Amino acid sequence: MNIVTCLAPINIAVIKYWGKRDESLILPTNDSISATLDINQLCAKTTVMISQDFKKDCIWLNEREEDIKNPRLQNCLNEIRKLSQLPSHMNDWKIHISSNNNFPTAAGLASSAAGYACLTAALAKLYKVECDISLIARSGSGSACRSVLGGFVRWHMGSDKYGTDSLAKQIAPVSHWPEMRILLIVVNGERKKVSSTIGMKKSMETSELMQYRIANVVPERVDKMQRAIIQKDFKTFAELTMKDSNQMHAICLDTYPPFTYMNNISHSIINFIHSYNDAVDDIKVAYTYDAGPNATLYLMEKDVPAVMGALNYFFPPSENIVEYKRGLPIETTKPSQDLLEKLKFQKQLPGQFQYIIHTKVGDGPKYLYDPQDHLLDGQGNPIKYI
Repeated sequence: MNIVTCLAPINIAVIKYWGKRDESLILPTNDSISATLDINQLCAKTTVMISQDFKKDCIWLNEREEDIKNPRLQNCLNEIRKLSQLPSHMNDWKIHISSNNNFPTAAGLASSAAGYACLTAALAKLYKVECDISLIARSGSGSACRSVLGGFVRWHMGSDKYGTDSLAKQIAPVSHWPEMRILLIVVNGERKKVSSTIGMKKSMETSELMQYRIANVVPERVDKMQRAIIQKDFKTFAELTMKDSNQMHAICLDTYPPFTYMNNISHSIINFIHSYNDAVDDIKVAYTYDAGPNATLYLMEKDVPAVMGALNYFFPPSENIVEYKRGLPIETTKPSQDLLEKLKFQKQLPGQFQYIIHTKVGDGPKYLYDPQDHLLDGQGNPIKYI
């Protein structure tokens, strides 16, 4: 069977990719750094299949047929076909693609990164291509190049005008910092109103802060972040993560006309995190926001029970909510009276969060070989995802 199924993870940047120096080649204005999250909690799943019997190329995303002529999808497909090691006649066979995410799409949770990393990895195996696929994944979605690797990853902006050196490299594997944990707080899973692509373009065109960031901030900050990861210096890691997130969203406000991805709950979480760190007189938890309202919190495994207990107290879940805590099991420690008195933050109304996902740093894409895992049947038609 000429069929391949792959899973690929999301990645959450701690030094942001925001802005392109070349729109068509998706070349960034600066380096970025991210952590790849465990595939067992959040992933894209893609099945690709070629057959001489297919009449045309087709793609289904979350069981809905989409436009196969999407330029970025065609970038990936064309590059893989150029490098194909299949018999020449098979390269002309049409392809069917089915892909699903097990988390909200286009809600600022790096769905395009996981999706294009998954597509590229699946296509590479199908067409027997062996090369650095981060370059090809980047042509679909910039941050997808970071999702083809596990652990902590740096996307080097490169200097070649054709992008041959704009690729992702691993800073450290999963085993390097196993104590790191992540809490993803989903406050709104709806599709964002301003896409990342449009937002970046507007910022590049109109934001003076954006130009200052490119020239004066990120070159030094990205190296500091890499050192912090290598040295497992959580305090520096956390401070840089929060500052970089703040700056990206400040650029969105500095863009003309301005736009926002965060909402009131997003800002409440920021205030809570700073209040919590002040109350415990240490930096125990860091927040970061991609192009959406949903928070990603980085913290150490030993601090998860206390942080989760404080979150539960100040952001109580709705009484009738189902599957509020997802992912890895979460132990919760009830906050002490002393902490509550020190923590200068007002308790919120129940139901501010839709759910929380507890996860960790994970590996890159993996392949599934059981026919029952495919998203396409023997005739190349999509199978309902479970």
